[in-house]
This record gives sequence, C-alpha cells and structure tokens, in this order.
Amino acid sequence: MVVTIRSLGLQGIKGYDVSVECALSGGLPAFDVVGLPDAAVKESRERVRAAIKSCGAKFPVSRITVNLAPAALRKEGTVYDLPILLGILAAQGDIDPPENTAAFLGELSLTGALRPITGMLPMAMAAARAGVKELYVPAENAAEATLADGLAVYPVENVEALLSHLRGRERLAPAQPWAPETGAEPGPDFSEVMGQENVKRALEIAAAGGHNILLIGSPGAGKSMLARRLPSILPDMTRREALESTEIWSVAGMTDRKHPLLQRRPFRSPHHTVSAVALAGGGAFPRPGEISLAHNGVLFLDELPEFSKDAMEVLRQPIEDGEVTITRTAGSVCLPSRFMLVCAMNPCRCGWRGHPSGRCTCTDAMVEKYVSRISGPMLDRIDLHVEVPSVEFEAMRRREKPEPSSAIKARVNAARALQADRFAGTEVSCNAHMTAARVGEFCRLDDAGERILKAAFDRMGLTARSHDRILRVARTIADLDGAERISAAHLAEAIQYRNTEILRR
Repeated sequence: MVVTIRSLGLQGIKGYDVSVECALSGGLPAFDVVGLPDAAVKESRERVRAAIKSCGAKFPVSRITVNLAPAALRKEGTVYDLPILLGILAAQGDIDPPENTAAFLGELSLTGALRPITGMLPMAMAAARAGVKELYVPAENAAEATLADGLAVYPVENVEALLSHLRGRERLAPAQPWAPETGAEPGPDFSEVMGQENVKRALEIAAAGGHNILLIGSPGAGKSMLARRLPSILPDMTRREALESTEIWSVAGMTDRKHPLLQRRPFRSPHHTVSAVALAGGGAFPRPGEISLAHNGVLFLDELPEFSKDAMEVLRQPIEDGEVTITRTAGSVCLPSRFMLVCAMNPCRCGWRGHPSGRCTCTDAMVEKYVSRISGPMLDRIDLHVEVPSVEFEAMRRREKPEPSSAIKARVNAARALQADRFAGTEVSCNAHMTAARVGEFCRLDDAGERILKAAFDRMGLTARSHDRILRVARTIADLDGAERISAAHLAEAIQYRNTEILRR
C-alpha cells in the first residue's frame, strides 16, 4: 500500500509543495529514503523508528520505501520527520490517511516530541498558495505559521496528541493568529545626540529617500552612535515588507515564538572581518547573508576601509539591483537585498586627520593609501558623503534637549507619503530606487538648476551614475520641503553631499 502525505520544502527562501510517498512491501526489512535527501533527511529513519516505538505503535517489519517528490529538487533538514512517521503508520493501517488539504511539518525527538524548525513562514505561505487548508506544525512554530493567511494552523506538542486528533479522540485547537504586543521597548533616539545638526540633517534626507550615506570623522565624533539611531526615523514597515524580511530571518533561524514577525526595520552591523560569503550569502546550500538579512532595513559597515576588498566589492551589484544571485553546484537562488547602506570611516589610518588637537601623524601618501582602499565604483554608489566634525564643548553642555526622533520621523513620513503617491502602481517605493527614466520625469530642473548641475558636473568630474544620484537626493530634499519642483537651493544642498574631496584632504 502506498500512502501520500503532503509536506513542504525550502529552496533558498521560497517554499514549495512536497509529497511524501510511503510504501510497505515484502522482503527483507529495510528503510530507504529517496528523492535527493541530504544527510539530515536520511537520519530521519532513526528518529522516526524511535518516535513510533515511543508513542506505543508498532514499527513495521517489512521493506519501507519513502519517496520525497519532486525528486529532482534536493531535500534538506529535519522538516520531513513528521510526515514520514504518519505515512508509515497510515500505510500499515494504524491511522486513516489524512485529507489531501492537510500538510505536516516537524522534527521529531526520540521520545515523540516535536522540535521547532527553521523557514516556517515561507513554507506556510507556500502551503496557502498550494491550496492547503490545515497545517500541522511544532507548537514552537505555530505563531509564525499563523502569519500566512487562509490556513488553520494546528500546534502539535508530540506525536501522541497528533494521533489522538487524527483518530478523532481528542481534537487539537487551532492556533489563534499572532498579534504583536503593545508597548514595545523604545530604541536609541536622536534626542540623546548633542550637536551634529548637519549630520542629523543628512541622515534625515537619507531616511526620507532611502539613500546610501557615508559618515567620515575622527574617533569619538559620534559616527556609530548616529548611525545606530537611523532606524528610529525610518518609516514603519508595511505588512508586505515585514513578511518579506521575516521570511529571510525565518530561513536563517532568527525568529522565535514570541517574535515571529519583524516589527522594526532590520539593522545589521557585521564586523569588518566578515567574509564576502557571509556578507552576500552562500555556502554549499545557499543561505542568506548579511545583505539579505538587512532587506528593507539598514546595513551598517563601520570602519569601511578595514573591510576586505572582496567583501566591499560584493556589494556593488546588490546595491544597484536590490537582489543577489548565488550560484553553487547545489543550485542557484536569488535573494532580495534592498537595503540602505550606511558606512562610517576615519579620515586616515590613525583617525585624527583634521582634528583640532593636531595629533595626526599620517603623511599625505599614507592618507591616500588608506582612502584608496575604497574603490571608485563603490564610492560612486553612495549618495551622501558627510563629514562628522568633533563635538564642541558648548554643544555637550547645552541644557536644551535636542529634537527627538519622533519629530524627525514625522517629516520623513510626510516625504515618503509624497513618494508613495508619485510611484503608485509601480515597484518603486522611494526616490533612491527611481529608474533613469523616472529621474528624467520627476527630477526636472529650471534654468538656474541646469547651470548649477553643469558646473558641478564639469568641476567635480561626475559620472552618469553620480549625476542621477544627485538628482534623486535633490528630489528628496524637495519632498522634505513639500515642494513640487526641485529648486536651485535643493540641488545645491544635494551637490554639497557629493563632495568627495573630504576624503582626500
């Protein structure tokens, strides 16, 4: 007898339908799993055998063949333990085969308890698209699975409880849809930053338009402190953005039952010793890297010149395309990576170039060598280059409290609302992601603006890319002012943030 149990699998960060076919036949006792299983799937034989005996059922003394279809896709992980167990029990007549509208996921312990798995959200969403109505998952994963609409999610503590439910003896109660807790803990706020008004202004522009930004200053000027407060002024994520980001975090095993959905935009800050693979993603079986974990959020690279050349250059294509394609012998996956890049660096190797103390000992050649670790193409992809001066004593002792993040966020939200109306019906969400055609449509200049931009283009040696990025920033500055057209003042402010000479002084 052959019994088919519905389950799901993962390819990259996308779920897909899997049929677990279990057949019992005569011959010498054996237990084979086919359908391109990895080592963890093959080891499910021993977990299933022990779990069946632990729940009081009889393990069949016959030839057992389990096929995971489609057989052309490689199966990974422990997610198939539960459907294999149910298939064996149904094939020998201990339970009735479940309905085709039900799917089962979960890792088994030797005692029959269910352990949580990774990648629950993308698999639950795939189940909903495939017409599954009832989804049985480990209790730890139930809250995350309820984020997929159109499913009745049943949390399963152990095999005994599930068998009682399937036999109609003691029904399991479906999980209630997860709702976020109120009163979340506040994060770092701009009201804690004394001085640095010009840098706060630049970060406000970056947040309003989704622009990349580079902060340059001596140690202790507040570069990292300012960057870590950027998420407090970013717009709240939409439901679609939250689900996109949570899918990636779920596959990486970074969600839990208390926080199954990302409610704040991600902020990732990898150490400068990170490898290119850890940054972009990869491995024998491709997994998300830091740039994908920062999707819809912020990727902060502190001490930018200290990153390896390979790590920095791997960012170039994702910055432009908003996605990264990883190809390995096991297959190719495309991972989303639409993030704001925020970088910080010292002006020289010792860090004190231009500091009022005059303690810098670097020669011009040493400074040039240090700065040249950032390639021209990489620097060209950063919209705003901002100098972070040392904070003056008077600013540190000022009694009045600086502007809070909530006030800045209100202006950012107003600017983003204008952009949402402007790009309604398209995949563009903010000014930084405008295509060249839309730059020409929405960033038109008057005669004074044309003269300013031409002079800057000739004097600063701008590229076509930097030309468009200046216009995008100018469009954001105009949106913050609520202006319909870009004025000469908006353009001049955008150009001053493109002054790469501060890197060469």
